[in-house]
Amino acid sequence: MTSTTAPSDEPAAATAERPAGRTNLPSLDVLLPAAEHLPPDPREERLAALYAYGPPSRAAHVVRANMVASVDGAAWGPDHRSGSINDDADWRVFRVLRALADVVLVGAGTARAEGYTALDRPRGLRHLHDAPLELAIVTRTGRVPEALARGDRPPYVLTGPGGAATARGDVPADRVLVVGHDATGARDEREPGTAVDLAAGLAALADRGLSRVLTEGGPTLLGDLLAADLVDELCVTTTPTVVGRGPGRIVAGAVPSGTRALPPRGARLAHLLHSPEDRPGSPAGTTAARWLLPLG
Repeated sequence: MTSTTAPSDEPAAATAERPAGRTNLPSLDVLLPAAEHLPPDPREERLAALYAYGPPSRAAHVVRANMVASVDGAAWGPDHRSGSINDDADWRVFRVLRALADVVLVGAGTARAEGYTALDRPRGLRHLHDAPLELAIVTRTGRVPEALARGDRPPYVLTGPGGAATARGDVPADRVLVVGHDATGARDEREPGTAVDLAAGLAALADRGLSRVLTEGGPTLLGDLLAADLVDELCVTTTPTVVGRGPGRIVAGAVPSGTRALPPRGARLAHLLHSPEDRPGSPAGTTAARWLLPLG
């Protein structure tokens, strides 16, 4: 998941505002499809145009994933947080992606590890989308991170039948979307940990007017979405960082028992950005790619 590097008392992914130590937006160069220079722009009109959502390809929603990785493929740094491998260029793109989305979709583990709180559109970019930015948490158990459960803007919770009662104890019932079934196919709320039907969850969000979906992971949720053929776009920022052994990839998770892994699929590069500036704590060389994925 792409997040910001924030002060120690402010969770990394909780805000898209300027973190401590970042004073100016970096320049970006468009390398593909045609060369173009993108100087710092507080309104981000051109960058927003590059990342504008297209029409839904088959369902009532468009799912865009945004992840950051090191050059050796790590999804996070030694602290197990993506904020330790991102930089100013990633942060510039991250803000625009959040500004354009209707809802940010994340797994409960990622929300807990990265310290998510209720989301707001980045200041200065609210002209790009004037509706509130919603947050949706995917959880099999129905447990919601405490910081979100006690907030005044509760998230939507996508859970299976077994997690419904727990979720309703944490957030208002109208924010709980029960989308799933247990191993037998029954919708039994007495069994914890029942599966979450992501396709049904996305449809339920779209029914509430939340059709432009930005998922920030983590790797397990992204793996589940890809396995279900639900991802329309994959935005990957690669920072000039080498982490070494330990951290996992931006996609994780085993193929569920009784299912068949999808064969490798092609992807089409919509654009490729490059950060040419060498800045303190943000060396030149970061790339940001937007890949369009064909849906089966």
